[in-house]
Amino acid sequence: MSSIPFPIYFEASNEHAAPFIRPGNGAKEEGQEKQPVPCDTGDMLMYRDTWAEIDLTQIRQNVVAIREFLPRSTKLMAVVKANGYGHGDIQTAREAVQAGADYLAVAYMEEALRLRKAGLKLPILILTPIRPELTPLALKHDLMLTVTRASWFREMRAYKPVHTGGQLYVHIKMDTGLGRIGVRTVEEWRDMVPWLNAPDIVVDGVYTHFATASHADSSYLELQVRRFQEMKRWSSKLHVNHYHCAASAAALRFPELCMDMVRIGAAMYGYYPKHLVTGITLKPALSLHSRLMHTKRLNQGEYLGYDNAYQAGQDQWIGTIPIGYADGWSQSMRHAEVLVEGQRARIIGKISMDQITVELPKDVPVGTKVTLIGSSEEQSISIQEIADRIEVVPQEISSSITERVTRIYRNRGGIPNEAIRSEAEAL
Repeated sequence: MSSIPFPIYFEASNEHAAPFIRPGNGAKEEGQEKQPVPCDTGDMLMYRDTWAEIDLTQIRQNVVAIREFLPRSTKLMAVVKANGYGHGDIQTAREAVQAGADYLAVAYMEEALRLRKAGLKLPILILTPIRPELTPLALKHDLMLTVTRASWFREMRAYKPVHTGGQLYVHIKMDTGLGRIGVRTVEEWRDMVPWLNAPDIVVDGVYTHFATASHADSSYLELQVRRFQEMKRWSSKLHVNHYHCAASAAALRFPELCMDMVRIGAAMYGYYPKHLVTGITLKPALSLHSRLMHTKRLNQGEYLGYDNAYQAGQDQWIGTIPIGYADGWSQSMRHAEVLVEGQRARIIGKISMDQITVELPKDVPVGTKVTLIGSSEEQSISIQEIADRIEVVPQEISSSITERVTRIYRNRGGIPNEAIRSEAEAL
């Protein structure tokens, strides 16, 4: 499982050496050839020199900074869906807990069950409505559910009669303008109220989600806020534990919208609209690396890659890197750059399933480290730079990095990697 962390060591004396794994102190007899050794997570080896590094300490520091930035009375729900936005769900959830998170949130039932199996005890909200027949499973694992329609309760009663199974905690999603799911009209709300008044239903939350919180123009967000305020009045005769409307961008830009709780996802991983936020600095925790697997001289006029997409205008050096669209480095990255020996190298030719090719400034040794996201010497390529280039948000890039890419976890204090590893092994 790619999200299981294990120690990977680099030979300090040789920058071009590929990483190798060794357990314990990695002692080696003098003169003995260095060989990969299975680590204590089993016989898993990193057979390919492509990996993502996750700085768990940075995630923890980001959550601490956000916690201190929020109003004291506001609770923090840490969103770890999509394998923690590609950073590792269990690992990032534990850092969030240590940093003071009050709740966890995921998109789907299977993500919540994975956290419970790993021993996470905080309340967990499933943000996407589940099928009514899964309600007993949610109750068994103490999971909170998002509900968007009265008919869901009607169907659910076939699987959970009123006086069996304990109390079911729900959060009602209101559609104030994002347009995907949620209660839209007062008539829909009135249909739901009798079900919410049942003795075994606890309305732990009523919430909405903004469509344009990262836009400089806040007029549409303000419209959604007004709609949500009106919807709050619909529920004034109902006991609601928490109202929440702000996710990362809105919570950092407009503290007055924090209400009882905020949902922090992207910002926990260092992704937020820096140009619109003051008073807090967050840093990304993920970097992505590989190594040159092949280099050669391409002669003028020769073609490179599928569909003859690139033709050399002059003699040049090129390098091949073992990462491709099956790893999440999609065709949209075709004209991006990587860092080789602290210099930018342009991706040329089409990105294939398993490999990309780059234009090198000179003949560079095979095994040289390549940085796709992160820093090398005096140069850096941020995930925001790449996101801006291909017109997406940073979290789309990090959450698209697939299981084929090994995650290496760095922890500068706090939970030791051994503890995280043993928890993940149990899954």
